[in-house]
Amino acid sequence: CLLYVIHQMKLLTLNMQNQPKDGPCACDEGWDEHGGKCYYFSTNKSSWTESRDECRAKGGDLVKIDNWCEQNFEDMFWIGLTDAVEEGRWLWLDGSPLNTSLSFWADHEPDNWTHENPDGEHCVRLGEEEGEEPLKTWYDKFCKAPNKSICEKWVKTD
Repeated sequence: CLLYVIHQMKLLTLNMQNQPKDGPCACDEGWDEHGGKCYYFSTNKSSWTESRDECRAKGGDLVKIDNWCEQNFEDMFWIGLTDAVEEGRWLWLDGSPLNTSLSFWADHEPDNWTHENPDGEHCVRLGEEEGEEPLKTWYDKFCKAPNKSICEKWVKTD
């Protein structure tokens, strides 16, 4: 998918100087455009709440996975899905419920594991589990655990 390729190219060019683009970009500097949306890949490892605050400060929010292309990353990122309001009722940050036909839970997830933290796991992280397959799956995680994040916002229209 194009979004995956964009992310991989971005990782390879982080230390390179930005080159001028051939025409106007509808996304702010540091954001990547795809499918009418802009994406920002934060390399800061922060809690889910801190990651969301960073996205909101940039005019977006944590990504809502609407399709396979947005799911196709081989790294660990916070996404905008939580059951913090009601255990087991997964909602996107825009208030829409999780479409179970478009979900990517790993085996035995979500599990609200409380062994390390009695508060359980109410935030969702995309990516592999330590050394386990498969990649590109979801895990419910303790919200204060540090992870990278993907921010999303609509393309600017003038």
